[in-house]
Amino acid sequence: MKVSIASLLLAALTLAACDSKTATTGESATSKATVGAADSLTTDPAAAKTSGTQATATDEANATPAPDPTTIPAGKAGDAAGILARPQVPILCYHQIRDWTARDSKGAKDYIVPIAAFKAQIKMLADSGYHTISPDQLYAYMTTGAKLPSKPIMLTFDDTDLDQFTIARPTLEQYGYKAMYFVMTVSLGRPHYMTKAMVKQLSDEGNVIGSHTWDHHNVKKYQGKDWETQIDKPTKTLEEITGKKINYFAYPFGLWNTQAFPELKKRGFVAAFSLAEKRDQQDPLFTIRRIIASGYWSPKTLRNNIVQSF
Repeated sequence: MKVSIASLLLAALTLAACDSKTATTGESATSKATVGAADSLTTDPAAAKTSGTQATATDEANATPAPDPTTIPAGKAGDAAGILARPQVPILCYHQIRDWTARDSKGAKDYIVPIAAFKAQIKMLADSGYHTISPDQLYAYMTTGAKLPSKPIMLTFDDTDLDQFTIARPTLEQYGYKAMYFVMTVSLGRPHYMTKAMVKQLSDEGNVIGSHTWDHHNVKKYQGKDWETQIDKPTKTLEEITGKKINYFAYPFGLWNTQAFPELKKRGFVAAFSLAEKRDQQDPLFTIRRIIASGYWSPKTLRNNIVQSF
């Protein structure tokens, strides 16, 4: 490649920052959210019982074990009205976990969460009684109404940055948290990015690996061989690394179109994740909403946005 990975992702962050201005909810603009509803989290009686711990025995007993998503009847997955009627589960999206530098633009800082701020955000989730769930649990809930732990949340990480392994992973482990990692395969083994061995370790430790294209190319612009280059080959690479079927996909920049849905389905994906835009009313499983956890947000602001956005 003539363009460096650093330049590629800088361009990606710039475009994503511009795109975030048009999102309906969940981006940095929502930091002005009112605090009334969210403040109740601080007085939740369950919070004191679950602060800094894994799910309680009661939560685990009440939650339905996540089945293989491919075993859920197609009719359930196709019931858009039923899926849309269920309350959305909060899903956070992280990119880089590192301290800001003088070279970071104002827009890029939305996607770069300083280390201390990240640790404070995760501690807030634990102190507030949130329990992380897997995408398989989310899929079963969305399609069949399967029970989830109290105050469920999904944590996702995009783009394969090394700090997701060196900083985020041990931080989550302190609270018994698991996450979903959407891997961009072009960067594997490059400086400042995860190696194949790290991705396998995350998978072996109970985290879930998802596909995030080869080099972050916008799905809305795919033509011809792009589906093979950006989806088929990277997904095969991830399956070889993890030894597991890759069932989930995240759109670069959160950008999607309805033409992508049949292409993803015929490649074996059961769901796809966007960002804060509204879900497609006919195919909500392929437009599952997430919000970016901004580097500007305090724990309290993050808590407010979780409540307001979902």
